[in-house]
Amino acid sequence: MTEHFASWSGGADSTATALLALEHGEPLTALVYCEVMFDAHTSGEVPEHADFIHGIAIPWFEEHGVRVEVLRSQKTFMDVFWHQIKKGLRAGKYQGFPSPGFCKVQDRCKTPPLGRFRRAHKGAVQYIGYAADEDERLLRLGGQKISLLQKYGYTQKDARELCRKYGLLSPAYEFCKRGGCFFCPNTSDNEFRHLRAHHRELWDKLLELQHVENVALGGSGQMTTSFTWGPGLTWKNGRSHGRI
Repeated sequence: MTEHFASWSGGADSTATALLALEHGEPLTALVYCEVMFDAHTSGEVPEHADFIHGIAIPWFEEHGVRVEVLRSQKTFMDVFWHQIKKGLRAGKYQGFPSPGFCKVQDRCKTPPLGRFRRAHKGAVQYIGYAADEDERLLRLGGQKISLLQKYGYTQKDARELCRKYGLLSPAYEFCKRGGCFFCPNTSDNEFRHLRAHHRELWDKLLELQHVENVALGGSGQMTTSFTWGPGLTWKNGRSHGRI
């Protein structure tokens, strides 16, 4: 029998995909969630989203007969940050922060466990949370990758409403448009404001890393300009400087 897995992040589109499978009796072997860790003990997810995933969403799906596979790499963001580059012009430097469009964290913390899982389940159908109004993303589908949101005509707005109906809309949507690691270079100003105001311990850890010397990306007292935080996020003497 062919296995059917839903790629799941806890976000509205992937959660709505799982809910549609339950509502319409679609085959669903399990949800597959790959969690990137900041360090050995801290999730890379925004804390509100991590609490939602582990404290609300996973128990809900398990109570409704859906298994959730939680995948993690042995490497964390901190392992990637402190990785010493061996070759090229940056040899000897630490990797530092991820860069937009070429994320070493994705490459080393997410891709390997997902790759191992897919190799262990060859031939499985993969439900991808692409909404009916995401034309460009839907073009990526084919073969064993399908969208239940497209099949049942659900837009991104519809997906959020379905999640809200079941009490499964992540509280992270109150301050961000899409999910992602709290240290992601694509994080919006508003998300960083939230992190600083509500999770100062994580904010302070990022600022400590900002001042690490001999890194390929970041360091020397400010975030690298290619990493969209920019020097405007510097915090000194309890007061913010710049755009935050």
